[in-house]
Formats: sequence, C-alpha cells, structure tokens
Amino acid sequence: MFVRSRFIQFSPTTITSLSRIRQSTLTSLAFNADSDGTQLDPVGARCLPLSRFDLVSADNVIAHKPFDGNFQRSILPDGVLSSHRFIRRCLRNGDLGSARREFEKIPVKTNFSWNLILSGYSKPGKLKEALLLFHRIAQPDIFSFNILLSCYFQNGDLEAAHLFFDKMPVKDSASWNTMISGFSHNGKMTEALQVFQAMPEKNDVAWSAMISGYIQNGNLDSAVNLFEQAPLSDKGVFSWTAMITGYMTFGHTKLARELFDEAPVRNLVTWNSMVSGYVRNFQGEDALKLFKMMIEFCVRPNPSTFSSVLLACSELSAVTLGKQIHQFIYKSPLYLNTTCGTSLLSMYCKFGVLQDASKMFEEMPRRDVVTWNAMISGFAQHGIGKKAIELFDEMRLVGNKPNWITFVGVLLACNHAGLVKLGMHYFDSMERDYEVVPRPVHYTCMVDLLGRAGLLSEAVELINKMPFKPHTAIFGTLLGACRIHKNLKLAEYAAEKLLELDPRSSAGYVQLANIYAAMNKWNEVARIRQHMKNSNVVKTPGYSRIEVRGIVHEFRSGDRVHSELGLIEKKLIDLEKRMKLAGYVPDLDCALHDVEEERKALILSRHSEKLAIAFGLISMPPGVPILIFKNLRVCGDCHSATKFISLVEKREIIVRDTSRFHHFSNGSCSCGDYW
Repeated sequence: MFVRSRFIQFSPTTITSLSRIRQSTLTSLAFNADSDGTQLDPVGARCLPLSRFDLVSADNVIAHKPFDGNFQRSILPDGVLSSHRFIRRCLRNGDLGSARREFEKIPVKTNFSWNLILSGYSKPGKLKEALLLFHRIAQPDIFSFNILLSCYFQNGDLEAAHLFFDKMPVKDSASWNTMISGFSHNGKMTEALQVFQAMPEKNDVAWSAMISGYIQNGNLDSAVNLFEQAPLSDKGVFSWTAMITGYMTFGHTKLARELFDEAPVRNLVTWNSMVSGYVRNFQGEDALKLFKMMIEFCVRPNPSTFSSVLLACSELSAVTLGKQIHQFIYKSPLYLNTTCGTSLLSMYCKFGVLQDASKMFEEMPRRDVVTWNAMISGFAQHGIGKKAIELFDEMRLVGNKPNWITFVGVLLACNHAGLVKLGMHYFDSMERDYEVVPRPVHYTCMVDLLGRAGLLSEAVELINKMPFKPHTAIFGTLLGACRIHKNLKLAEYAAEKLLELDPRSSAGYVQLANIYAAMNKWNEVARIRQHMKNSNVVKTPGYSRIEVRGIVHEFRSGDRVHSELGLIEKKLIDLEKRMKLAGYVPDLDCALHDVEEERKALILSRHSEKLAIAFGLISMPPGVPILIFKNLRVCGDCHSATKFISLVEKREIIVRDTSRFHHFSNGSCSCGDYW
C-alpha cells in the first residue's frame, strides 16, 4: 500500500509565488504584447527580471530574425508598423495567405518587411515561393540570406544549401549555426562537424547545435565528449540545456538532474527540458516537485511548461493539483492560449470529467488540429463513439485537415463503440481521401477492432497484409482478443510471435497464462510461470489509485498495510452481502489460481480496484462520484462487482483502465460490457 505525500498540493509559499508570477505576466503583456521573454536563472537567484528577447527560440536562432520593435518605431510610419504587427500575428497563427496580402499592400517595403514575410516561407514545401520573394529584394541583407539558407534545409535540399552558403557575400555566426543545425537535423553529422570545425569563431549556439545533433542521431557518447571539450567561455545556457535534454532523451534522469544542479545559468527552456524529461521517463512525481521549485524561484512558466505539468497530473491521478494549476491559468492571459487550453481539456478527459473538457473545448477561441484530436480522443476513450465521429465531421467542415493522430482517435472511437463497419470505412479512406498513410498504430487499432468483435480470422488476415513487419503491439492486441474469445490455438500463435519480437514481454506470458487458467490448464500455467522465473521476466504489478482530500492513495491486490484497512475490510464485507442480495455472483474464472472456490472468491474480493472503491466510499461524502485509476485492464469480476456497487450504493463510479473509461451508474456501465 502506497500513500503519495502531500507534495501534490501547492503550499502557501508556492501559491504566493504563483500569484507574483501571474502579476508579472499581466504587467509584461500590458507593456509589450509581442514579448516572448525568457528568464535567465543564475543558480541561487530568485524572482529574476525577464529578458525582452526569446534567447532560445529555435526559429530565431536559425533564421536570426531582427524583430527589434524599438528600432522600427523610431524610423517607420505608423501604417507600416501596423502592417508589420498584423503580418507577425498572421504568421504566428499560421495564416500565411493573410500575411502575404497585407505585405503586398505596404507602399514602401523595407528590408525588415521583406525578411518578415520571407520568414513565413521558411517551411517545408515553400522553397519555390521563398526564392521568388528573395529575388524581389533590391538589396538583401545578412538576415535575408540566413532566412533563405534555412529554407533550403527546411525543404531537405542540402546540396543547394551548401552551394548557397558558399556564395553568400557575407556570413555571420547565425549563418554558420544554420549550416550546422541544418546538416545535423538531416542526419548528416559528418558534414555538420566539418562546418563546425571550419567555423572561425565558435559560440554557445554552435556547440549546442552539434551536441543536439549527436543526440538526435542517437550518439550520446559523442555529445558528451563534445560537451566536455567545449571551453568554459563558449559553454553557455544553450550547451548546458542541450546536454540535459540529451541525458533525458536517453533515460539518464539522474545524470540530467546532476547536470541541471551544476549548471551555472538556467533559462525557461532548461527548466522545461527537465520537467518534460521527467514526464517522458514516467517520473511524474519528480516533474511536479521540480515544477514547485521552479515556481518558488519565480521562473515564469509558459504553455510548454503547463503542457508537461498537466500531463504529469493526469498520469499521477493528481486531480487536486491539476485543478489548482487550472485556476492559475484561468486567472492569467495564458487561459486564451491554444496549447494551454488543449492541455487542460486533455487532462479533464483523463480525469474522467468529460463534461468539463467538452465545455472548455466549446469555449476555446481558437482550436488547432491538436485541440480537435484531444477532444475526439477524449470521447473515444469514454466510449462515446458517435459523438467522436460527429466531432470528426465537424472538424472537416470548418476546414481543419485531419492528421494521422486524428485517425487514431477515430478508430478508437469505432473500436470502443463496436462500430466495426464504420471503422473499416475510415481505415480504408485514410490514404484515399485524406492522404494519410496508415501507420503501425492504425493497424493495431484495426486488429483490436476486429478482434474484440470476434473477427479473429480477419484480424490475422490484416496482419499478414501489412506493408511492414508486424510489431509487438500488434501481436499483444491479437493475444488480448484471443483471451476474450478463448481461442487457445490462435493465442499460442500470437504469444509465440510476440515473444519472438520481445522475449522479456511480461504481457505475453501473463496473457497466455491467463487463457490457460481460464480453461483450467493449470499444468500449462505452471510451465509459463516457471519459464518467466527462469528468464527473469517480472510481471507488471497491478494497482489502483484514488485521490481523497489531496492525497493519492495507491492500492495493490490483497494490500494489508493501509491505515484504514479495518474500515475498508468492514465496508467490503458489508458490500458483499448487499451485492449478493442484489444478484451478484463472483466470476471465479477471473481468479487465476489453482485453489478452492472459496479461496478464489476471497482473492477476487480483494482486487486493487475493490479496495480503492471501498476506501472511497468510507472517505468521501455521499453522492460524490468516485474516480479510480487502474494501470491494467479491469477484470471481468471487478467490472461486474462495480456495477452492483454502483447500484446498491447509488453512487457513480468512474474507472479508467489501460483500455478506456468505464462510467458505472445504477447497475450498468457506459461500455455496455464491451471492452
């Protein structure tokens, strides 16, 4: 039994710091609506003033964009300044067409005007238009050359980029850095190193570009060696952040933290790299602790920070902290930010509060494809397939083009709602109608859709027709379907293929053992378990979490150490009596042990979700919905028992497992017993 500590609640000191940061945000935005300031945090300093420039923006580093508002105001008429501001807003919102139309209206175009609109074409697929614009500039400056150089790399034309660089009449540090970053992003580390070695005066950005390049190309050792070679005079915040990011990318969280603590200077990106790195490495608790430290140092979080922190709250079932962060965002200008809004609605979807998520979605002033995807996936995970499909249709009508993630949500919606024919229709239409090539995850969704519907032969046929080699998730999904439909022969085939690809997959062994157990083949179960022991394969322990008064309680099957164990046991005994009177019969097939029936029933009654539900019933006020988070698929007996508990207690119970959300109310489940 594990009880999470109260760090998931903000202390008064942290709340005061948040309020101070919020006021700082409001003041900053009031004076400079276009400011993207980044804080530099010398170790030990607190509440630092914000720099006016975004020192770590990748776009600005590569393109070296001279967006100096004070300089413009001193020499340009108000009409041109207004056009520049409008163009910049359009480019930030991805509206290149409106930006171009406004640009063409400017009567006297300065180099700043040309460079501003040219930066909008520095993206894949826009090289031809960028070249036409560049050749219209009467006297292109160094910024013009750098933007076009970046555009060559953005479009993968490395040879043309090198030729253009060689012919440039003048080069600055940004030119060299663009070459290094361009080659490294395209996997050409030998060429990047040649440019780096030829660079007359290396700076922090150049070192960080090389370090990041090695990391992106899977060469951590070379990144570490280069970082250690960098002279102290050149090793600034960019290099330290790049190396910290590298350690996090390779899962070396302790080394990343050591480097973070040693760093002589940190900025917002450094903090974000640590927070997001912890989340990616399933250390959400450490991410939230660092976020608290960040707030207490008065480092102002940005949308990227909140995206990582809210995801950590979702993964840790930290509902109270998630709501506290929502309150902070709501009282700041970030509430209108699309990234923050999307992260919040995604969090509420994962907390099972779909109504709040849907309300946020409807109130958002601007939605991008990520927002639509989050809401579609939310409805899908909650089993509201028809609503998810309706939202997909609405998305297309308003002009948002679906991407591959959209179709993952759509196929999941069809899967959880049992809409087999519709799911097959959308899968077939992906490439034909939307130019979205199906990925392995889409095939996994389809195998799950067909398998759950009992169409196992069709699922195998689809696997055999895949244009790429099947991966572990495909056979794991097929094995799960075989367990549902008790197809032993096909289950053995799926398990064999799964274990060929991943011999240490505990899921493959466990699911096959469960199928044998359900068919009373205990000798086979013993053989599987012995093989796991011999191979040092450890089963992932199941647990269920529930938050009560700001503390997340984690239960495991048969736990005996909770401080309220006596009351929990008493409640379970009371529930068993009332449930049996209402017609509940334990599903002993779900007790995967070769013991007597009475012992099986006892084992089932102490599954982790039942313990968590009982604790919720004795700890939370009557009528308050109980929210349970489980790390494995809910078993058939717990699913049946929870329906009866919702009936006899007249209480709504929401369970999130690895498959979907289950909303239990008045003796029924939202999944319709299809999961």
